[in-house]
Amino acid sequence: MRKWATAIADKRFEKATEPSVHQLRLFVVLSEELHFRRAATRLFITQSALSQQIRDLEQRLGVKLFERTSRAVALTAAGRALLPDARAAVDAVTRVRRMADAQARQLSDQLVAGTIGAEAAMPHTRAVLRQLLDQHPRMTLRVVSLNFADHLAALVRHEVDVMFLRPPVPAGIEVRQLATEPRVACLSADDPLAALPSVSLAQLAGRPVVAMPAEVPRVWWDFWAVDPRPDGSTVRYGPVATDMEALLHAVAEGEAMCFLPSAARDLFPRPGIRYVDVTDLTPCSAALAWLAERRDEPSIAAVREAARAVLGR
Repeated sequence: MRKWATAIADKRFEKATEPSVHQLRLFVVLSEELHFRRAATRLFITQSALSQQIRDLEQRLGVKLFERTSRAVALTAAGRALLPDARAAVDAVTRVRRMADAQARQLSDQLVAGTIGAEAAMPHTRAVLRQLLDQHPRMTLRVVSLNFADHLAALVRHEVDVMFLRPPVPAGIEVRQLATEPRVACLSADDPLAALPSVSLAQLAGRPVVAMPAEVPRVWWDFWAVDPRPDGSTVRYGPVATDMEALLHAVAEGEAMCFLPSAARDLFPRPGIRYVDVTDLTPCSAALAWLAERRDEPSIAAVREAARAVLGR
């Protein structure tokens, strides 16, 4: 009996000292920010709650993870040693959660459709989604707007089932083209070229182009930055923009230019910017995209069929 009691006590002690995934996530974020207030803001919790959770985590692990002073926060040697495994554990649990969500959507006839820019408002997007719901009236549809950095990664991470986007896309993603249109130059209203009815790529040479976050696949941004140019010259980049509003702000401030679908004239009119036709620029396309490995899942097959029906009309 005494042995059983000891074993039970040992199990309780072991369970009590195991760090939670939540605590490991807090540890990872604080290690990236090295600032309690910024980390707490990013995590949507109070600074005191973050401090308490980190202290509890240190107690559970039996090591000190951070050196704290009134002016700075730094990882200890133990913190640096444990960080890679903590990050791997958090990433693994996140992947399990995403996969479980994807499976739940598949089993419950749900579809999450991602969009970028103004794709949710485009006629081709609305037509495909209407057709989908007409064919599958019991399907639950959720449409989410994503930024430049996330829109392709969201497909890979199974956070969305399909994306309405603007190609090109990296390997492993399939697309069905829905529409085509010209690309135009988006310039600051103060740029001398903004007063012209049209320009050539040669006239735009040397002007910096808004840059994208590092997470954006190079194949995608090379196309939208027209890098390299037809003469072989490479593009000079300006400030990084994570979403459409940041991109348009950078242009309006004269910090850089960009190229956008011609529909941007109507969808994104802004003070301080002008849209100008480019005489020697290839057009762009709008497309429905999905992971190749998921193409035959019921919900994705359904939206693919809806797109085929719309294009057939």
